[in-house]
Amino acid sequence: MNWLDEGALYSSIGTFLREDLGRGDITSQTIIERNTRAKARFVAGERMIVAGLEAAEEVFMTLDPEQQLEAFASDGEEIETGKIIARTTGFADVLLAGERVALNLLQRLSGIATLTNQFVRAVEGTGVKIVDTRKTTPGMRMLEKYAVLVGGGASHRFGLDDGVVISSNHIAVAGGVGAAVARAREKLGQFHRIEVQVLNERELRDALKHEANTLLMTDMIVEEVARLISIARELSPAVIIEYSGDPTPEEVRAYAEAGPDLISIGALTNSARAMKLGLQIQLA
Repeated sequence: MNWLDEGALYSSIGTFLREDLGRGDITSQTIIERNTRAKARFVAGERMIVAGLEAAEEVFMTLDPEQQLEAFASDGEEIETGKIIARTTGFADVLLAGERVALNLLQRLSGIATLTNQFVRAVEGTGVKIVDTRKTTPGMRMLEKYAVLVGGGASHRFGLDDGVVISSNHIAVAGGVGAAVARAREKLGQFHRIEVQVLNERELRDALKHEANTLLMTDMIVEEVARLISIARELSPAVIIEYSGDPTPEEVRAYAEAGPDLISIGALTNSARAMKLGLQIQLA
């Protein structure tokens, strides 16, 4: 999991556990004798792309540094229903305390990876990259964007400090596409890439006139995307073009064939369904 910052992961897991444990797991403390040993295994309830195994392991290791998962699958691997993904043995109260957080992470991240992979497969052969957005769960951005990578997608901006993207709201405040791009270029110079959202042909021409590097087209019908891309390629063959919207996996290929370089999809991280996955625990 080299893409993840280990310190940030440890900090995030601590936050997640504090949220769930509060002052302690009073159910387990009431009915489980101390030092009771148990074994557990994660079992897939449906076909999926696995993501989040290291995060799940970190949950248990935060509660007990000796607790480790023995994995039988890897992040990014497609598995079938009934597959045992990982198992572990340790103190029963630790397994029960970490159960929900570990499952939430595995289910959520595997859902993102699985949905992303559906989109990636749908555009195979077109040369288009499927990328994520900033439409992530607060506090989960690093993990959710990691899951997109595991599913075969690519990462767009991580945050607002990670690139210049001039949106329609920036343009409205700045007084137009040309004014916004010109101001950004003047202050940033030629070494920063500037992406700008364009809503029509006039704005497209204005953006390229002022040396925008990337054009962003949002929520348009396929025919209009294809028409604008054709114009943009004639005016600036090197320009990068991104289409952003929420096509389904069945619809996305038509947008890919319209000719963009990137298709960014908010649904990857804000609408992915959690995968069916269980943790079975019993006495060791």
